[in-house]
Amino acid sequence: MPQFFIDRPVFAWVIAIFIALAGLVAIPKLPVARFPDIAPPSISIFATYTGASVETVNDSVVRPIEKELSSVKNVLYYESTADSTGGANIMVTFKPGTNADLAQVDVQNRLKNAEAQLPEVVRRGGVSVEAAESGFLMVLTLRSVSGETDELALGDYMTRNISEELKRLPGVGRVQQFGSPRAMRVWVDPARLAAYDLTMADVTEAITRENAQVSPGRVGDEPTVPGTKVSTPLTVHGQLTTPEAFAAIPLRAKPDGGRLLLSDVARVELGAQTLAFSVSSNGKPAAAAAIQMRPGANAVSTAAAIEKRLAELRPSMPQDMEIAI
Repeated sequence: MPQFFIDRPVFAWVIAIFIALAGLVAIPKLPVARFPDIAPPSISIFATYTGASVETVNDSVVRPIEKELSSVKNVLYYESTADSTGGANIMVTFKPGTNADLAQVDVQNRLKNAEAQLPEVVRRGGVSVEAAESGFLMVLTLRSVSGETDELALGDYMTRNISEELKRLPGVGRVQQFGSPRAMRVWVDPARLAAYDLTMADVTEAITRENAQVSPGRVGDEPTVPGTKVSTPLTVHGQLTTPEAFAAIPLRAKPDGGRLLLSDVARVELGAQTLAFSVSSNGKPAAAAAIQMRPGANAVSTAAAIEKRLAELRPSMPQDMEIAI
């Protein structure tokens, strides 16, 4: 083979030039990253059992899930943590070369088998499965320019208008937020609860029953009374939206014919969903979010997509809010 090209130098030059041109064309299309992707893929499972102790979360949430994970293919190991706020996190690490998307589907299928063993509160809140690398690609800060917008408003805006947009971008595995959206908080007085011979289960059941979206049906739908000419859908007030509406939830009837309301045993307010974080930037209220990539994603292209999307979101942001990386 070498003698063939030695005898034909012009042909050899043509081949060399063609290879060089092909390389020049391919250079812009090659992925660029600071470090190669050598870490094995991992899948994270998140669940929340609000109000439960670490031992309760470990026994009723972590162990049933771990039991199902033992049959997942290509698993190297998994690590589980439970905290005092009721949160559970299980990170499953797979063998190098495992397809992260297929591994995520396999884990989700196994979780379906474990759902029947989980507490109702956990099932209602949902168990999320995310494929993301352990390190942070970047951290975003949404801050108040004047300092007048509070952390609650910033955290709520970050959750509803920024985090959800970034999760849809290619290469983004998880957006971990340091801040909290708005939520209805019910502060129960244990002494009043005991005085009325009630439990937290009674309060939870009443809130769930009254704060439900139902379909009331239609008037004049088939089969109709002869002569009916109009069919009208009914609308009812479903889910509650104000603290006053939640405070008026009836818990039970009183012996005198009155009703025992939620406001008789608890204080209801619109506040933060979680009080675990407090964020400030240069002494002013802020909310933050850390972005983790999907396994195998390119850091440069993912960061470029995030910056482009943020540039598109900035014009629609409130005047007192600014976002920085």
